[in-house]
Amino acid sequence: MKADILLGLQWGDEGKGKIVDVLTPGYDIVARFQGGPNAGHTLEFDGKHYVLRSIPSGIFQDKQINVIGNGVVLDPILFQEEAQALELSGVDIKRVLKISKKAHLILPTHRLLDSAYEQLKGSTKIGTTGKGIGPTYTDKISRDGIRVGDINENFEAKYAVAKKRHLTLLKACGMEVSELELEQKWFEGIEYIKQFDLIDSEFFVNHALADGKRVLCEGAQGSMLDIDFGSYPFVTSSNTVCAGACTGLGLAPSKIGEVYGIFKAYCTRVGSGPFPTELFDETGNQIRQIGHEYGAVTGRERRCGWIDLVALRYTIMLNGVTQLIMMKSDVLDQFEVIKACDAYEIDGKIVRDFPYSIDREIKPTYTEVKGWNTSLTDLTDESQLPMEFVNYIKFLEDRLGVPITIVSIGPDRKQTIFRNKTQLS
Repeated sequence: MKADILLGLQWGDEGKGKIVDVLTPGYDIVARFQGGPNAGHTLEFDGKHYVLRSIPSGIFQDKQINVIGNGVVLDPILFQEEAQALELSGVDIKRVLKISKKAHLILPTHRLLDSAYEQLKGSTKIGTTGKGIGPTYTDKISRDGIRVGDINENFEAKYAVAKKRHLTLLKACGMEVSELELEQKWFEGIEYIKQFDLIDSEFFVNHALADGKRVLCEGAQGSMLDIDFGSYPFVTSSNTVCAGACTGLGLAPSKIGEVYGIFKAYCTRVGSGPFPTELFDETGNQIRQIGHEYGAVTGRERRCGWIDLVALRYTIMLNGVTQLIMMKSDVLDQFEVIKACDAYEIDGKIVRDFPYSIDREIKPTYTEVKGWNTSLTDLTDESQLPMEFVNYIKFLEDRLGVPITIVSIGPDRKQTIFRNKTQLS
């Protein structure tokens, strides 16, 4: 058996949480493979709204096991808040959630370092969420990190060493810290984590596949935020592409099956960084208002623009995407004309491959497609889709070279259309 992977193809916020929730009944295990509580995976069903930050989006389907993999960085305070909220909503979370011993912990001082490093950047700041994600991954790479598996092995001494090192760095940044406000709550979160099944997740996932179990790997953020292949330096601190599932869960490349690539029918970005198709006019504002484009965790206003096929072709290639999933199609219901960027004009030349850097003057070359100008939200079957919308799908498939097998026409899990009677592999 091979593991399937679901990940975002743009700058994050593509709607991964909803689709993981929709697909989960076809799997035995859902495993998150990277990122931290900077993610905000939104789910809506039965008239209720949920936002998950660290916990996999399969958590509401109670027959499945959910795994926080080794590639994730975990904040004990935020994790406890998130998990206890789920318990109050009726989720038997301690039964269905397992945590990798190799996942790294976000310390209270990591948050302070995150803020200090951003301030030092001045006008070149990245626009992080301030959750301590970057400094935690920095400690991981420099071999100074503390992992979940350490909490039962001389933990207080390891914590003291890390705290002392961080306070020295903060002092060098001009930030004097006499007392850590969050420290007590952080240790309460550590005690809470001890109540869960802490596992060697690489063995758990691989043994499950060997036993014929179906595994869905869930990514966070989006491929254009990948630390290596994204719009560097305005990226996240982990590998958000398909390869991140291998390192973030201990999967061999030969164990990868279907790769579901999720994208919006348009494009958004949060925080700083180049965005070639960004709209600064009323059209961009209209997309933002109709699509409720505000960060699920931060509440920050998202920048909006037309779909960027140059970037999409790039991320499809990097991930080896086998099936595409288009989200928020209904947001474009009111537009007479829809635009798609099929190439960039750079220094007077037409460029169709994604360049080394997009932090430069880029003029998008657009193709216009006739809009469907009718509501999609109440449709339940592919046969009901208006011809103009079907033509838009065909246009995208032709340009991207991969079939669009699932279309989302609203935030609720029921507002999902499987095309061509597509079933899970």
